[in-house]
Amino acid sequence: MASTDAQDVQAQSAAPGLPDYVLDADAVLKDTDVKWRYGQAPDYSKTRKMWDETKKSNHTAGSLPDLVEKLVKNWEVEASHKTDLADWRTIDKAKYVFSVNGGPDQTGEHMLKVGTYNAILEPSEFYCPRHSTFDDSHKTFKHMMPAFAWEVLEVYSGPPQVAFRWRHWGVMKEDYVGSNKNGDRVTIKAHGRPIDIEGVAVAVVNDKLQLQKVEVFFDPMAMFRQMVGAEDID
Repeated sequence: MASTDAQDVQAQSAAPGLPDYVLDADAVLKDTDVKWRYGQAPDYSKTRKMWDETKKSNHTAGSLPDLVEKLVKNWEVEASHKTDLADWRTIDKAKYVFSVNGGPDQTGEHMLKVGTYNAILEPSEFYCPRHSTFDDSHKTFKHMMPAFAWEVLEVYSGPPQVAFRWRHWGVMKEDYVGSNKNGDRVTIKAHGRPIDIEGVAVAVVNDKLQLQKVEVFFDPMAMFRQMVGAEDID
């Protein structure tokens, strides 16, 4: 984690006056007097270590890609682990909405109810948000991949509308066990190989660099194809 800490210090020096959640990837993990899902801030050390060791990009501290990456990482921590929307510092609470592949807008309250995985994934022969609670979904995927790192690959436009390409990756270390769109239990044996997903996103931010609107575009079946080793799954 030493290199990550050093980069955060460099970012703060390169971009003074900006909010901490775009300068420090772990800024919101240090928040006190907030409602954490399991009573305390989560431990992201394994995921940050994987990011540091296997990332493709190496952004200059304080650059736009670096700021965007840290903003999204802090947003993910809040969306996954802070149970009160009032405690989310990375969003403009009055305007925030989230959507996937041109689908309907989802509010922060909706994501708090269903969870980040269920907000992003669609019903399929392998998984279905309707048959998995917030806690179930996180247990399913975090058991399968104990570390699931995320990075910004490229940024195409700057604030207030930020378009960027991203990568999300991990290693399938344990069996996948979940419920599909028919409510049937599905098990996929662990293969110990990487799961590597890419996509694009367009985010609108306010003058505090808080997220107002996030549109994500990616192939929701890409992860499952890599899990089963098949390229012909639609």
